[in-house]
Formats: sequence, C-alpha cells, structure tokens
Amino acid sequence: MLSRLLGLVRDQLLASLLGAGPVQDAYQIAFRLPNMFRRLFGEGALNAAFVPLFTSRYEEQGRHDALLLASRAFSLLLLWLAFLTILAEICMPWVITLIAPGFHDHLTGRFTLAVQLTRITMPYTVLICGAALIAGILNARSHFTAASAAYISFNVVGIIAILTGAYLGHAMVAPASAWGITISGIVQLGSLLWAARKAGLAPSFAKPTLTSDIRLLIRRMIPGLIGSGVTQINLTIDTIIATLLPTGSISWLYFADRVNQLPLGVLGAALGTTLLPLFTRHITANDRSALQASLNRALDYALLMTLPAAIGLFTLAPAIMGTLFGYGHFGLSDVYHSAAALRVYALGLPAFIIIKLLAPAFFAEGDTSTPVRIGFVTLGINLALNLLLYRSLAYIAPPLASTLAAFVNMIALGWLLYKRASFHPTKMSLFRATKIVCAASIMGGWAWGTYILFAPTLPQWHSIPRLLALSGLIFSSAGLYAVLLILLKIISPTELRTRIKQRFQR
Repeated sequence: MLSRLLGLVRDQLLASLLGAGPVQDAYQIAFRLPNMFRRLFGEGALNAAFVPLFTSRYEEQGRHDALLLASRAFSLLLLWLAFLTILAEICMPWVITLIAPGFHDHLTGRFTLAVQLTRITMPYTVLICGAALIAGILNARSHFTAASAAYISFNVVGIIAILTGAYLGHAMVAPASAWGITISGIVQLGSLLWAARKAGLAPSFAKPTLTSDIRLLIRRMIPGLIGSGVTQINLTIDTIIATLLPTGSISWLYFADRVNQLPLGVLGAALGTTLLPLFTRHITANDRSALQASLNRALDYALLMTLPAAIGLFTLAPAIMGTLFGYGHFGLSDVYHSAAALRVYALGLPAFIIIKLLAPAFFAEGDTSTPVRIGFVTLGINLALNLLLYRSLAYIAPPLASTLAAFVNMIALGWLLYKRASFHPTKMSLFRATKIVCAASIMGGWAWGTYILFAPTLPQWHSIPRLLALSGLIFSSAGLYAVLLILLKIISPTELRTRIKQRFQR
C-alpha cells in the first residue's frame, strides 16, 4: 500500500509537470516496454514456474540443492535479458515503430523522444527481473516483507528524479524521470540481495548450465510468458492502439489505469504471491479438499475487498481523477477523458483480480500450458475488439476490450478448475457472494447520489475543500459498507474489530 501511495505521488508530479501531451506519451512508451518485460519475465512467467519448482526442491532435497537451482536460474536469466537489452538498444527505432506505430506523425516529435527515453529505461529490465527472482526465493520461504518493501524504492527514487528534473528545467523532467527508472532497478536489486543474504537464501553467480531442472524451468516459463502475463499483453495491445489515436490518449489511459492499479496491485498481487506457495503445498500433499477450501476463502476475501473498490471507482471517477491530477498542465478535458477510461477499467477490476487468484492453482500443479491456451483466446478477443471499436469509441476502446477479454479469461479458468475438482464453490460461499454484491451495490448508490447532490456546490478540483469532501464521501461509503456487512451477517462486529486491530498493529 505504501508503494502504491508513493506511486500516486509520482504520477501526480508527472501529470502536473508534463500534462497529457506528446512528451507524456513518449515517456509512457519508454516506461511501458521495460515494465512489460518486468511483468512477463519477472512477476509473471518466472514466479509461476520458479516458485513451485524451488519450493518442491527445498522441501524434498534441502536448501543447498534449491539454492544451486536458484543460482543457475539467476545467472541464466541475467545473461538472457542482457542479450535482449543490448539487442533492443541497437534496434530501438524499429522497436518503437512496432509498439507505437502512431508516433510517426513527424509533427509532435514523439517518435524521436520515445527512442531516446526508452534507451535510457531499457536496462531496468535486467535489474528488475533479477530482483524478481530473488523476491521469488524470499516469497517461497514466506519472507514476504523484504520483497514487498523493495518495490517502495522504485517510487522513492522516481519522485527524487522527477523533482531533480524540474529543478534543472522543464525540458529535463522526462529524461530525469527515465534515468530514475533505471537507477531504481539498481536500488531494488541491491536491497533484495542484501535481504536474501541476511536470510541465508542469496543465490550466487553460477555457470549457466542447462540441467534437467533448468530445462524444466524453461519449459514451464515459455507458455507462462502468455499464461500469467495476459493482462500485461492486453494492456500493451491497448497502448499500441492508443498510439493511433489523438495525442494524449496514451496519457489518459495511463493515469486511469494507475488509479485502477491501486486495488489491483495491492490485493491482486498479494493474492497471487501468497497463494502460489500455499496451493503448491496442497498439491504436493495431494489434498484437493484443502485446495478447494483455500480457493473459496480467497475468492470470498477478494470479492469482499474488490467489489466496493470497483463500484466506488466507477461512481466517483470524475471526482477522483480531478482531485488527484486536475492541476498544472493536466487540464479539465484531460480529467474527463481519463475519468471515462477509469470507469471502463473499473468494470473489469473484479475479473482482473480473480484471474490472479485462479491462475496459481494451475501453476501449483506445474500446468502452464492451460492458461496459455486460454491466453491466446483472450488475446485474440482483445485485439479483435480493439480493431473493431477504436475508430468509433476512440480511447474508450482499449479499456473496454481489455475488460471484456478479462471476463472471458476468468470464466474459462474457473470452469476448467471446476472440471478438475480443484475449485468447487459451496452453497454458503455463493450465498455470501450474493450478499457481498448487495452490500457493495447499496454503498455505490449512496456514493453516486451524494456526489450528484453536492458536487456542483464544491470549488475547483485541486482545492482543499474538494479533497476533504471527497475523502469524507469515501470514508462514509466505507463505513456504510462495513455496517451492511454486519447487518447482512457477512462479517461479525467482533471479527471486523479484530481485523482492523490487527491491521493497525502491523
């Protein structure tokens, strides 16, 4: 949560200093490419394939053999990504042409700037993917705090870089921000290596050898590049389509997605990280009933937290985007365009999070081929919808296509797990889910009505009274939701107090 809040501050600075124009569009492309590799090689395919394999080796053969596997994987990963990075640096004009075909307008200068900035950010790919592997080692042994805390440094370094660029001059904001991305990769990798060494889990550099375990890891990673990275690939397709739209579309989609990523990143990433080792232990013990119970509890928790977030973002999108970003170079038109995109992203928020919950059940069994087959279908749906809708719906088409594709992905994963007897919702869990939907809907009605009633009487977006009013509305909606959960007997007052107390004690 701290990382996401600091990320919000970083995005506010970018919006204020760069607005939603050609420089912002070029910078977002420079950030998108290494970030896509991070999600695919680092958080996606690598964790999906490496964590179960490392966990099983640690449990069956001991720490020495598990760390030997980790060292070989670490060395091979860095070697492979270094090769890709050097190749990308040489071929960057062609790379930008591929991922941003609409930048060849020769009027805004977006293409040249995107090439320059992406060459600065590209080394981040090597650094952050190496950090992700070490984070996977720590997570596999239930050391979650150090891995999570390391990501805070990305936003801390980013904020310092943006402020430094602003101090040097407006033209330096984008280059300084790009350098901040790469420097943050050095900080994250260094801090995670220190944490792993302190825990006695640090990998060493080893000769990259294609042992049977490494070959198994690669076999599992290749389909996982799509299977666990469908969301990021869909977002990349959205970005490609957005470059064909009017200048500013990339920026509107980026800031809308960043707000949507707050609940998605906090809850979705946490579920995916913690459930994979748990599901692996259930599969290793051949305990299907425990796996079903864990999935039902995780789904219940995800709905409890996700539905009010999705409905709240949808109802209050203009107020949220205006209050967070509506100042400096980010004008009123930018606020309303990004709010419309946020509403469409919010509709798909439950599906995006549930995918992160269901996919680890496949990965725990070593099955990365099934999610990839589903991934190909949903990628095709996303691309087809984008091409079909972008001329008529403009910048709304990419988030709408991603949302619809995410629901197809979620339904397919859930159905296949049900057919495998890995996922079996009980009548009680379905009844609780219905009550959660009712509680979240009533809360959304309260938020919508109150906003419509009082919004015209409030001053400009960036004023303190509007910020206080929005905060009050959000907290009152959360309070109403908590009361509804108690009245509908979804959660008891004692359990609610205990959870809040435990959270503040942490």
